[in-house]
Amino acid sequence: MNAPSISNIESDTMNKILSALILTAFAFSAQAASHAGAAPMAASAAAPAASAAKKEMKKEEKKVEAKKEEAKK
Repeated sequence: MNAPSISNIESDTMNKILSALILTAFAFSAQAASHAGAAPMAASAAAPAASAAKKEMKKEEKKVEAKKEEAKK
């Protein structure tokens, strides 16, 4: 029978450790990439909504001012 030699055991262990390190590095880089892409997209999506909200507020202010002017007359 061929018993596994120490060099084969060490090589097998080294391969497993190396694979684990590579997978961990890939997982971290994938997570970082997904978070980096999400932040600017959310910020750019919020900008038009904020702009629309400001326009609505200005319209409401104009309506209130017009009502005040009518009440003075």
